[in-house]
Amino acid sequence: MVKWMKQVGENRYRETFGRYYEQFTVGDTYEHRPGKTVTEYDNHLFTLLTLNTHPHHFDNTYAAASEFKKNLVVSPYTLALMIGMSVSDCSQKALANLGMDEVKFTAPVFVGDTLYAESTVLGKRKSKSRPGQGIVTVLTQGFNQRGEMVCTFKRNMLMPEEGHAVDDKVEHY
Repeated sequence: MVKWMKQVGENRYRETFGRYYEQFTVGDTYEHRPGKTVTEYDNHLFTLLTLNTHPHHFDNTYAAASEFKKNLVVSPYTLALMIGMSVSDCSQKALANLGMDEVKFTAPVFVGDTLYAESTVLGKRKSKSRPGQGIVTVLTQGFNQRGEMVCTFKRNMLMPEEGHAVDDKVEHY
């Protein structure tokens, strides 16, 4: 079970997030909340930050002539949002993201959609070269407000065992 509070003094507790390597169980699924309603600002900002100049993401007239009849949310934003939603449950204590595989965008996302995510633990193993650490693999899936899957990917994370996380070593964290 995740330790959400740690005692830091008499009658004093600090909020904490994330799991240690030992707290992941293969087959467990974590539903990430809250969801996020995508705004036009989100889509335009991410498009500009990444220099994505495809007009389908910001030109209403262009998008109206497409099969979708409206702007699409830029897909790397959807992926980034799903990763972000999963941090407090999966990778808050991670030492590193080791990679992502099988990234798929399975349905379009539009401004006004509310997205939710969940991650299922697919595997875990102790690191052979890093004592006190292990590798955890999760499958994260993103859904819109209608329950339609919009994104899916596998992610490998390097996780500390209990007592080996950065926040275990920093006094004020």
